[in-house]
Amino acid sequence: MKHTIIDPSQFELEDKVVSIKRVSKTVKGGRTMRFSALVVVGDKNGHVGAGMGKAAEIPEAIRKGKEDAMKKLITVPIDENGSIPHDIYGKFGSASVLLKKSPEGTGIIAGGPARSVLELAGVKNIRTKSLGSNNKQNVVMATMEGLNCLKTPEEVAKNRGKSVEEILG
Repeated sequence: MKHTIIDPSQFELEDKVVSIKRVSKTVKGGRTMRFSALVVVGDKNGHVGAGMGKAAEIPEAIRKGKEDAMKKLITVPIDENGSIPHDIYGKFGSASVLLKKSPEGTGIIAGGPARSVLELAGVKNIRTKSLGSNNKQNVVMATMEGLNCLKTPEEVAKNRGKSVEEILG
């Protein structure tokens, strides 16, 4: 997994709350309720991040989730069709997401959690299938993992010491 540190201040980031859960902790005096928020941020131009925030109030949980997502921004290579360079599996926990390259006019064919990540990444044409667990947090993280492992034809050609034409056939 490649980690490049991206400064979030250079982008106009939009955020989307994927899920808000009420979580509780049992203590001596009873249960304490808190809220857990899963937030995705992106600039719809190849940069996306996902994060979790937990707090006693919902707005505070969302703010913390947004801050966490900004720390985890990744760059997504997008081809001339507005799709990804190649098909890939993303895996996180027991959730797997299959991301398939699609031609122009396909649109985003994806389930809820994966769709929010792909929309904010700026991908226009893609088909996805969520496999295994349908836990929203794990599906979002699996999608992020898949997008993070994408390689452009230029990167592959450089690594193999060949030209881009040889790679693409």
